[in-house]
Formats: sequence, structure tokens, C-alpha cells
Amino acid sequence: MASFLVLSAGCLAGCAADRAASDPTGPTGVSRSSVGVGETVGVGETTVRVLQLNLCNSGRAGCYSGGRAISLAVELIHQHRPEMVSLNEICRDDVRVLEQAMSATFPAATVATAFVSAKDRPTHAPVRCQDGQQFGDGVLVLDSSPAGGHRSYSGVYPVQDPQDPEERVWVCIDPATRFAACSTHTASGNSTVALDQCRHLLNSVVPRITRRDGGDAIILGADLNLAARGSPNPDSCLPHGYQRADDDAVQDVVVSPGIGLRSRSVLDMRGTTDHPGLLVEVVLSRR
Repeated sequence: MASFLVLSAGCLAGCAADRAASDPTGPTGVSRSSVGVGETVGVGETTVRVLQLNLCNSGRAGCYSGGRAISLAVELIHQHRPEMVSLNEICRDDVRVLEQAMSATFPAATVATAFVSAKDRPTHAPVRCQDGQQFGDGVLVLDSSPAGGHRSYSGVYPVQDPQDPEERVWVCIDPATRFAACSTHTASGNSTVALDQCRHLLNSVVPRITRRDGGDAIILGADLNLAARGSPNPDSCLPHGYQRADDDAVQDVVVSPGIGLRSRSVLDMRGTTDHPGLLVEVVLSRR
């Protein structure tokens, strides 16, 4: 069973060819909207932008670009103004840098963050970036509630790829808003294990979080390592009523029932990482 932790503790070397694509088409064929973050789009509805990034910033992989992926992520936050950012293959201090970028972009809001380190199976210690920082996944989300405050949860998957010494993890954060935000990077070398990890997160972990925190909706940004048109694909792990938007490769934004998908864009990362950026606009109904 995955453990629940408060602000607790990937692939270091597995890199695919860089995708420098741009697709302004929405999940249902509609053009990308120009509606701003948090802006009303219909009676009782608001739109939220979600930015999913795998930044390959460990310093150990061939796709590492000397930190340029972090600088580009800062630029994308300023440009696209996401209300949620999910991160894979980062070092712990990268969260602080991107938190500062979100705070500068939304000076009136608090930015809640969480980070979880991948685990090294032989030593049971956190996996480390080349510079010694912990390596793993993170999530950032705006908390516009006057009361502020948030809860965060993380854990190690009970099933892992036996050929990979890096144990994969998940992290979620539930601020005082209308949705909880999660991120994960599932197994890269075994699609059967990746599928099992995705199912565990969405079918076992997420229901416990929503029961504990009053039934909030969930938005997951992730590198699921399940090819969008492959077999198995991410649809195989979605519970009933869930929807997703992908980057035509292995990254997805997944939303629980009650959240709609408005549009998506695949962003050119200019060779700074081996994955594109994925920007998805979702629509939340007011509670």
C-alpha cells in the first residue's frame, strides 16, 4: 500500500527524441481559447490552465541541457500563466525557482508546492541529481483562498519495475481551492508496470485523498510513460468518468468527473529536454 506523508519524500537516463511540436487544437477539435486563468467561461464555470513539464534536469541523462529547461519553464509560466504546474525529472531546488516565477506572475495569490523524491531501491535513500539535490517530481498550484493552507500527500508505488533501481513515486497537494493537484512519473521501461502504477494512483490513492479532503476534484499532470496511441494506452487506467488530454506521446493531463477539457497545446521546448510541454485548459464547475 502506498504511504501517505506530509510534504515527504523518474528516469535519470531514459530519454526519447525531442518533440518540438505546437498544436493549438483542443481535445475535441476546438481551437485553443484565449480565456484567462480563473476567468468565467459560462454560468457557474471557470477555466484553469495546467502546464505539465518533464524537464530532464538531473544532470545525469543525455537529455540534460545545463539547466536551460528550468529557464524555459520560467518563461512559459510568465507567458501562459498556468494556475497549476506539474513537474517530472527535477531537482528539489527547481521547485523554488518555479514557485518564484508563479508568485511573480500572480502576486495576489499564494503558491502551494510539494516535492517527492524518487527512491533508490538498493539503498532506500532518495535518488540524487548530479549536484547532490534530491531528484523527483513536484507540483505547484495557486491558492487564492484568503484562509490559505494546504495538505500534501506522497508515496512510493507498491509495484515497481524490477529492472529499474529507481522506484517511482506520486505526489498530491490539496490547497484551499476547488481541486487537488497531483503529479507522477511512472515506470519508463515496462509499460505493464506503468499501467499498474497509473491504476493504483487513480483507483486507490486518489479516492482516499478525496474522501479525506471533502470530495475535491482531482487534476493530474504526469508523464505516464503510456503511449497515447499505444497498447496499453492511458485510457486503460482511467476510472469511469475521467478524461485526459495528451501530448501525442507519453504525457497527460487527467481530470476527474466534474471537470471538463477545453483545449490543449503542445509546446516546443527548444531542445532543452526530451519532452514537449503540455498546456491544457480545463473547466471547473463552481461548487
